[in-house]
Amino acid sequence: MKRIFFLIFLFSLLFSSVYQAQAQSLSTTKPTEAAFVLPQWAKDLRRWDVITFGVFPFSMFFVTTITDIIRWNDANNLDFSDEGRRYAPWPLKSAGAIEMTNDEYTRTILLAVGVSAVIASIDLLIVIIKRTNERRRIESMPSGSIEINKTPYGTQATDDSAGTQENADQDRTGEK
Repeated sequence: MKRIFFLIFLFSLLFSSVYQAQAQSLSTTKPTEAAFVLPQWAKDLRRWDVITFGVFPFSMFFVTTITDIIRWNDANNLDFSDEGRRYAPWPLKSAGAIEMTNDEYTRTILLAVGVSAVIASIDLLIVIIKRTNERRRIESMPSGSIEINKTPYGTQATDDSAGTQENADQDRTGEK
């Protein structure tokens, strides 16, 4: 179990240098460093990493609960007596609860990491498909097409803030 935590810690340290380089390049005011942009695969890897670590506590909770329910069913067919609830999941455990063995706990952690990685991979796949579809849609438009960007009411554009503010004021008062 200590080895698993060490590997997770080592994995996070391995990618921390990539993340620090991005943070440092965006925080400086030099134009040459501010122009440095990470490639899309690095941004996708960062998104995958964040989602994996963000989902892990939830997947650990659900995998632990399911493992306890399976152990409870194998031990005594989900008996609700005080003696039978020794294998029950957390909210139903009795006083003399039997804890998981090291092998069961290791298997639970590995399953939770796997579930987290699968969820992050599915998210990455969805993002890549959406990005590809948007790129194809833009490329399939005939040249000279007008692109209309819809913005919520009351927000201002950054390129023409005076005209947008004037239009927003006219829309609020109803005057032209």
